[in-house]
Amino acid sequence: MTANGSEGTTGTEHADRDEEDDVRVWLVERTYGDDELNIIILVYATEDGRQYHRRERALTSFSGPTRETKAGLCVPPESLGTVDDPDTRARYAEEASRMAARHDPDDSV
Repeated sequence: MTANGSEGTTGTEHADRDEEDDVRVWLVERTYGDDELNIIILVYATEDGRQYHRRERALTSFSGPTRETKAGLCVPPESLGTVDDPDTRARYAEEASRMAARHDPDDSV
């Protein structure tokens, strides 16, 4: 699910829309779901840490090259949530900036 509660996208669902307004986000957190042991939660954030994008994937979907976890994504603005907690915002900003400095968006991490 994304920050706004919709399913995560594969990048092809929005092919007919204007991608010019998409926002670059960077992987800042990878955790296991609390209630579902076979779910991995990927959190991507903007470099200022103010917005985030969340994706959930089944652990089994991480096998094979087609389900790589990319260092960065471009997502539509409506797929972003707001980070209200100042400590989380600072942590996301630090990690997103580190990822952006060390990786190309298409790098597999």
